[in-house]
Formats: sequence, structure tokens, C-alpha cells
Amino acid sequence: MSRPLIAILRGITPPEAAATAAALIEAGITKIEVPLNSPDPFDSIKAMVAAHDNDALIGAGTVLSPEDAGRVAQVGGKLVVSPNCDQRVIVATKAAGMQSWPGVMTPTECFTALKSGADGLKIFPASLIGPDGIKAIRAVLPTGTQVYAVGGAGPDNFGDWLAASADGFGIGSALYKPGMSVDEVKTRARNIVAAYDEAAL
Repeated sequence: MSRPLIAILRGITPPEAAATAAALIEAGITKIEVPLNSPDPFDSIKAMVAAHDNDALIGAGTVLSPEDAGRVAQVGGKLVVSPNCDQRVIVATKAAGMQSWPGVMTPTECFTALKSGADGLKIFPASLIGPDGIKAIRAVLPTGTQVYAVGGAGPDNFGDWLAASADGFGIGSALYKPGMSVDEVKTRARNIVAAYDEAAL
């Protein structure tokens, strides 16, 4: 069963990429992004895609330019996540057949992203507007809009965000930090999935 959780593997390196992805998939996290400010991010994405393309939605985070979106597609990625709302990146992502999840915070950014073709919205940093902010913005969004909380949302407060209508979450340092062993990532992933399942009941 796939959960609406995106693993944010900031700082991961190509040699550990495939094994770390395998640990996440086994734990039930099947959406994975490698932020482009990681070491050799395109090599890590390529390694993950080669090993797990059929089992996970793999791509890049911190995608800031149409050119980088194109490079994600070239290495087989299918997911583009950004910290900001850049229409050029969204359009380039969709033109390449990938999913687009731009970072937004205001209603203006939300509607700009959706009009440009975004598949879903990444409220970032979610801690700044809190569950009440998402609840207020949700009232004006088109029915069915996917809204993920990223930055300040995690296993300790999944329930609060879900109650406020968040559809899913991006999880970074609570799941992975550079230097962690695959076993540690697997344990953290299992705990986060269990916390999500409990909160989603």
C-alpha cells in the first residue's frame, strides 16, 4: 500500500541511493525526491530509477529551472518538486511528462501553480502557516486539489495536519540525514509509516 508521503533525501550520494530507496519502498514510502543541492543528484536519481522505477515515483527536489527539470527527465525521473512557484518549471515539467509539485504558501501562488498545470501543491514551509492556514486556503481551492505539508509536518503532528485537510507530507531530516545507514533509514521509515497509518485511521 502506497502512502501520500514523499521522502526528501537531501545530501544522499549515488553509491547509497539504490539501497536507501529499497529500504523506503519496503517500509511503504514509494515517492522519493533527491534535492538538487545534494552531491551528484542526477547520478543518484539515475541509480534509483534503474533499480526501482516500477516500484516508486522517483525524481528531484529543489528544482529551480526548466533546464534542471529537463535533466531530471533525461535520467528517468518522473517527479519534480520545488521550494517555490515558478511557472516555467511547472510548464517544462509537464511538457516532459513528469509530475509537478511546486512550493506555495499564498492563495495567489496556489492558483498560479494549478493554472500552470501542477499536479499538486507543496505548502512550504508548512510550519509558517500551520494547520489553520491550510484549512483556510483549502476553502477556496478546486475540489480534489492535492495539498502536501512540507517543513514542520511529521510523525508528531500528522493528525493535526490531516484534520486540517492536508492530503500528504514531505519528510526530510526526520527520515534521512547524510551519513545514516540504510538500516537506520529503514527503521525511521517504518516508524513514520506507522505514525501516518495511525493518524489516518
